[in-house]
Formats: sequence, structure tokens, C-alpha cells
Amino acid sequence: MAGANNSQDLLRAPLTIEFGFSRTTGPVIGAFLTGLVEQRVLGIKDSTGRIVCPPVEYDSVTGEPITEMVEVGTEGIITSWSWVNTPREGQPVQDPHALALIRLDGADTAMMHVVAADSDEEVATGARVRIRWSAERTGQITDIECFELVEE
Repeated sequence: MAGANNSQDLLRAPLTIEFGFSRTTGPVIGAFLTGLVEQRVLGIKDSTGRIVCPPVEYDSVTGEPITEMVEVGTEGIITSWSWVNTPREGQPVQDPHALALIRLDGADTAMMHVVAADSDEEVATGARVRIRWSAERTGQITDIECFELVEE
């Protein structure tokens, strides 16, 4: 085939990569994020009666939408954790810290967030923590600046 490798025989078309849509947070996640602006934390009751926090839109057992929002506490306990000695560039917290699963009072599930501590020796599974709120809240998970250890 003559000319099969000729660049004039190639088909060309412009390609624009974009997301031509926007997604809203919806009634469940939207309520959770609005609560954070107001320094309140909301979970959701599932079909088994468990309080899931952060809330989810669909029941893990039935797959049905769930809507019964429940306020939970701003303090809780560390259920598991790992020490981050050298945070990666671009992370919200640049100081060494614990990354922990925290079950807030009144919730049956844990959420992952940062625990501010001077060393890993201060952090323990079962330790009580409380939310340190960001000075300016905008309806994002970063409205919780971090969790602080509670002196008992």
C-alpha cells in the first residue's frame, strides 16, 4: 500500500478533556457539611439502629436510602491510629501527627482524621479526643482542623 505511512493519511480530531457537569453534595452529605460550619457533627441512623458517622446516603444492609440524621458528640475515642513522622508535601498538616480512626460519642462507627500530638508516646488506642474547629469554616471536612487529646 503506497502512502500507508504518509502523515497526510492520518485522521485527526481535537480532544478536550473536561467534566461538563457538577455534582451537589445531596441532602445527607450536605447536612453533614452544613453541621460542621455550625460546629455540630451529624451522623445517620441505619436500618439496624447504628449511628454511622460520617453519614452515608444508603443503608449498608438493605441498600435503601436512609435519611434520619442524628447529632453526635464533638468528643470521642481513638479506636486505631498510626503515627505520621514525615507528612507528605501538600498535606493539610505539615507537623508530625497521628492519623486515627475516631468514634465520636453517640456514633457506632469511626471517622478518620488527624490527631495533634507532640509525639507518638502521647497517643493511645482508647484515648479521648475532642474536635479543634478551624477558625474559618466553609462546609468542608477541613472545618475540623484536627482532634486534640483530652486531659483526663
